[in-house]
Amino acid sequence: MERNTVLLSLLLWVTVSCSGAARSCVPLPKANPWVQVEEMPVGCWTSFLTSGNEEVHILNIQPGPSGMFGLNMTLARPMKVILTSSSPAASHVLLDLNRDVNVYVGNKSNMILIMHADQTHKMDLPTDLGQLVNWATQNFGGVTSLTAIRNPGNIAYTGRAGTGLGSGDCVLKHEDPSLKPFVELKPFVEQQAFTGLQPPPPPSALVSCFADAPGDREIHIINIPDSASPRNVSVRVDTGKAIHLFLRGPQGTLWSFRNPTHIKFQSNNAIWLIDFKHTIVPSFTLTNDSALAVQQEALAYFKATSFTSYSEIQGEGSTIPLLLTLKDHSPAGRDPVAPAFTTSTPPAPLLMQLYTAPDYRLPLEPNTKVQSDKRIYAEISENTLGISVSVSVVSCSVRSKSLFPVVKEMPFILEECSVQLCRNSTRVSFSLAHLQELASTTWDLECSVNLCFLKQCADGGRVRRNLEVAPHNTPTPTERCFDFGLPAVLGIAFGGFLIGALLIGALWFIKIKTGYPTRLDVSSTAANLTGCPCSLTKRPPVSANPSPSENSSANASIGSTQSTPTSSMA
Repeated sequence: MERNTVLLSLLLWVTVSCSGAARSCVPLPKANPWVQVEEMPVGCWTSFLTSGNEEVHILNIQPGPSGMFGLNMTLARPMKVILTSSSPAASHVLLDLNRDVNVYVGNKSNMILIMHADQTHKMDLPTDLGQLVNWATQNFGGVTSLTAIRNPGNIAYTGRAGTGLGSGDCVLKHEDPSLKPFVELKPFVEQQAFTGLQPPPPPSALVSCFADAPGDREIHIINIPDSASPRNVSVRVDTGKAIHLFLRGPQGTLWSFRNPTHIKFQSNNAIWLIDFKHTIVPSFTLTNDSALAVQQEALAYFKATSFTSYSEIQGEGSTIPLLLTLKDHSPAGRDPVAPAFTTSTPPAPLLMQLYTAPDYRLPLEPNTKVQSDKRIYAEISENTLGISVSVSVVSCSVRSKSLFPVVKEMPFILEECSVQLCRNSTRVSFSLAHLQELASTTWDLECSVNLCFLKQCADGGRVRRNLEVAPHNTPTPTERCFDFGLPAVLGIAFGGFLIGALLIGALWFIKIKTGYPTRLDVSSTAANLTGCPCSLTKRPPVSANPSPSENSSANASIGSTQSTPTSSMA
């Protein structure tokens, strides 16, 4: 009995240990594809305007792995833009400017500006940001803003006022660039799983780990051990998913959020909601800062059995504010709209959206079946560089999702689209009629595209989208039938009643207008009328002089008839 008890206890201990191991992970120095942490860059935002009412903006760029980004200033106010880079690697800038924007770049800069040569100027510019601010102040009178941007995909100026409140002097301090309303930052989408581009190496102060089997909720745990100094952490959300955040840091740490409408967060520190100007007090207390303790506390708090990722920000004594960015990521490495059949990979992420009507208003859901007698409409766009790049479809095909795949070419028609609507996209349509004869109903629709600018085109790769096709069956006449429900029966009955009432009313109207004769000779009517008793046709009179052949019988008949009452009366 004792032995059985010991074995049972040992079995329970192993089970609990295995369960505990499945609910935690050991952080290692590697990048977190969902969470990016970096030191908050320096910048400024002033009220300065030149004598000609122009703004002066400095953009300090650290390009991403592609070495390419877009600068869209079609909506910008009159301004001078100074471009500088903190990276020695060469980069290409796709410009889209209005006539009131001039761009300045250093003579020794590695940035190559594409388009608008008459609005771009090369000058001797200092590389140090403080010295660059002094140079702009001496040459233009001041600086409206300085913004440091890391790994951009597209930078767009919104047309809102670029001047801030307060002083006109640019005093550099740590800031979150996304909080400036006059500039819109679209980060480069790292697609190393299918583009061959590797993300930048993770900061040495960041360690991460991920759950082997994430649960149905996306839960991210961020831990700043107590060995680090309290600091401000600005949280930027670049995902539309509903996520859960468990934030833990030293006492005095402040987490700042902007518009966290789809985020559920808990923290042992205060949380500042920027848009609402409201502070949320700490929701729990946790003095143990070990990875295992924080992970288990997060699981218990959210009542979950697994989490998505754990990130730990290490380092001692630093007080520099942090910028934490939450991004979308597919554990499989690729979104369902990824390129597909071959290993050929696009230099920029592409997106294909399907529609069932040529107005391109209602997108087609991925698993919605389309009748094979219908036509589908597709809009293909590049989703990173944005400006100045046009998309050209080269060819399209479909591949069946079956044990023995079938590949067929998909002829397409180029749909008309205005420059404003299709600035970085193109629209085509397909007929599904030639898929009617095939057995498969689930297909992968893939298109090869080119990306073009300045009349020069390069291979843009392939983009794929799932397509569900339903066979179109025309019913035979024997299969057609009418289904009369209760509403139909009641409608027919009411219609019959109404028709009958109208007919009766018509007959009554005719009777009133025509009427019957006041005196009616029944004998003559019975003897002479052959049709309607109400006929108004005048009948010819009976002759008073009968023919001779009739006189003898007639007279005898009359005589005998007349003599009878005389004799009876006598």
